Amino acid sequence: MKHVIIIGAGAAGIMAALAAAGQGASVTLLEKNNIVGKKMGITGKGRCNLTNACAMDEFVAHTPGNGKFLYSAYGQFSNENLLDLLHQWGLETKVERGGRVFPQSDSAIEVRKLLYDRLCRAGVHIRLNEAATAVQRWGDTFAVRTQAGQYEGDACIITTGGMSYPVTGSSGDGYGFAKSLGHAVTELKPSLIPFTTKETWPHALSGLSLRNVEASLWKRGKMLASQFGEMLFTHFGVSGPIILMLSAAAAHKKQCQYPMQLRINLKPALSKETLDQRVQRDFQKYIRKEAENAMKDLLPQRLIPIVLEQAGMDGRCQVNQISREQRQDLVDSLQALTLTITGTRPIEEAIVTAGGVSVREINPKTMESKLTPRLYFAGEVMDIDAYTGGYNLQAAFSTGYVAGMAAAKEE
Repeated sequence: MKHVIIIGAGAAGIMAALAAAGQGASVTLLEKNNIVGKKMGITGKGRCNLTNACAMDEFVAHTPGNGKFLYSAYGQFSNENLLDLLHQWGLETKVERGGRVFPQSDSAIEVRKLLYDRLCRAGVHIRLNEAATAVQRWGDTFAVRTQAGQYEGDACIITTGGMSYPVTGSSGDGYGFAKSLGHAVTELKPSLIPFTTKETWPHALSGLSLRNVEASLWKRGKMLASQFGEMLFTHFGVSGPIILMLSAAAAHKKQCQYPMQLRINLKPALSKETLDQRVQRDFQKYIRKEAENAMKDLLPQRLIPIVLEQAGMDGRCQVNQISREQRQDLVDSLQALTLTITGTRPIEEAIVTAGGVSVREINPKTMESKLTPRLYFAGEVMDIDAYTGGYNLQAAFSTGYVAGMAAAKEE
């Protein structure tokens, strides 16, 4: 019987343990926290966005960080395979906007309890509150040291996650283990993270959410990335779904060097001409009012002074005194409200980490190291990262499954 040691009981580690145990291996799962799946508890705002209902090609397209590397893993363990398994275990799920799949109960805790129960039923030796401190290869044996002692096994799977949300245990330990075993670790960057801005006016709008807007990143007059949807102003800058998506794009584009310009099209569904006509109608409706009081049908009240200021207009100006040129400047401001992006929040606040153990040194069909036989990697510790929507968790489950199956095979 093969003995497999797995470091890290997140989504990847749990699935690796279940897959290996299902093949008859003796599995020891080491976890530094007092529970398994701690980071899963905060995914989907505590509801646990398990996966996405889209086709596998869409998973790759939504993974800017080495998505093609995952083709084989998705072929071996797809979103359908995952959901079939969860349904067999008694978890009911539902599909929401954007194909996001959640437990019917909206409870990440239920998912975590279910997976812990399956680990126990599979006979996995779970060691909680036991952080690995070193991994060594002695001949055909792996030795994993912890504060409590040492574990030896025929194979080792590193599933320690990235550097984001260190309170969940993802503190970058796996990168050190990988380096000690000869692996290269690519540059680590925060991904799916809010932006900070040079301008201070977002602070005054803190908490204001905008829907159905288009935000784009620009550098030296060239658009680098664009997203449509919802965003949020904060005390430090901007956040929200489309901002997080732009941060993922920024983490992978060499041209994305801070500072960059963020342009917000507040009315992307309207052409410049149509928007101008809309503004003229509102101005005619409120012909006797000041400019800042004539735009309440078009924008949230708190945003109006900012848009007018960027257009170079005095909000106290009477509507009937606004020239055609001033109105055109206002339309331009509505379609390109501009901010200077100075960087991101700290990597500890990122949802995922861009960068990690180089996938060039990992076999995509087995997740086995190309440098060290019977050493495997799965999940975010590798140089893979995706957009929000269940894509990152599926990548963890799929690569964990593949690594667990491969590690348990008798040679």
